[in-house]
Amino acid sequence: MLELLSSGLVSIWLEMAGLQIKPLDALDALAWQTSPGLVVAPDPNPASVNTVQEYLKGLITSKLIEQNLAPSQGIWMQSGPMLMANHQGTTPLPAASLTKIATSLVAFKTWGPNHQFETLVSATGPIVNGVLQGDLVITGGGDPMMVWEEAIALGNTLNRMGIKQVKGNLVITGSFSMNFQRHPLLAGQIFKQALNSSTWTRPAIYIHSIMPKGTAKPQVAIAGTVKVEAQPNAQRAVLIRHLSLPMKQIIKEMNVYSNNDIAEMLAESVGGHTVVQATAAKLARVPEGEIQLINGSGLGTENRISPRAACAMLMALQQQAVVNNLTIADLFPMSGFDHRGTMHARHMPAGTVMKTGTLRDVSALAGVIPTRDRGLVWFAIINRGNNVSGFRTGQDQLLQRLVQTFQLAPQIPAALTPHSTSVNNLPELGATSRNQVMFKS
Repeated sequence: MLELLSSGLVSIWLEMAGLQIKPLDALDALAWQTSPGLVVAPDPNPASVNTVQEYLKGLITSKLIEQNLAPSQGIWMQSGPMLMANHQGTTPLPAASLTKIATSLVAFKTWGPNHQFETLVSATGPIVNGVLQGDLVITGGGDPMMVWEEAIALGNTLNRMGIKQVKGNLVITGSFSMNFQRHPLLAGQIFKQALNSSTWTRPAIYIHSIMPKGTAKPQVAIAGTVKVEAQPNAQRAVLIRHLSLPMKQIIKEMNVYSNNDIAEMLAESVGGHTVVQATAAKLARVPEGEIQLINGSGLGTENRISPRAACAMLMALQQQAVVNNLTIADLFPMSGFDHRGTMHARHMPAGTVMKTGTLRDVSALAGVIPTRDRGLVWFAIINRGNNVSGFRTGQDQLLQRLVQTFQLAPQIPAALTPHSTSVNNLPELGATSRNQVMFKS
């Protein structure tokens, strides 16, 4: 970073961004004050290039890949506008769940960090002595995280309203999923079970056991069947307006677990994979040809992203996050902070914010590392071959060697500090505060 500061490159870059900033503040500025994908000059220190070359040679000598497969490996490393390493960096390669970076970027930009999907719970008849004399109607609004905890909380809210039984059917309308099951009939059947603890099987029993102590077991017995209708009954009365987790938490959970169903539902919410592809390329300021998608999750090798585009999208997300008083660590898992999902069994430098991608013959990793000598280093590594576990180990070792050269930042910079206030960094699923009672009997 000292060479970069003394070269005047940072001053030129900050001037381009219209900023007046002191050199001592440059490290935090490097997090986001630029056009994503912009590269002004190569790193004058060849250390990172040499490290990457040694890594690529190691893939061959360790027999992770054959010599002729070296071109199918992609790497891009960038600090602000400074290119640190590039191997096939602008070539779109099968990127697996790095696709979720594009989905995250477009969903965040479209909806904002605090958007909440709405699910309406309605009735088509009166409530008499605790019995709903009609159907219970669920009108989905695209919530991708309607899970056991949320449904149990809804059942308890219905109980508090005095509803213990439903004489009619459970009717599903709109865009409704349950436990990531997107088929409305099957989703409705799971939801019906969640409302009545006497029908619970082992999964629901377990989830209830880890909910806050004292959480009631709902008893809403529905006499009829589950039906799916295109339009809700016009005569229904809205009982509860349920709001989902905020968008920022949905995106974080999607990326922590690399959940394909959440990704597909978020992509659908913004108009589908073609919209995600075009919008992500525009926001990241990379050629659209470097982001080629067939869905929003990354399932399928036809989803191709260049390493440069992956870095540029992450930088664009950091820009969007900062505008909303967040950081990219609020949207992706961070080593040393998050210990769930895809972070399990990884050995990346502390403070690394990352996204993994895995298919049968693809292992990808992209993110950002806070270093002492190069500020925030944005990286993307895309490996192609059959030894996925070997690639993961090699990726972690590459990042560790990188920080041996440039040293970890002595503390997590403000530009990467997550803002989570939840216990153990977990989302507050099943919060009754997100159930707004609309009907007074």
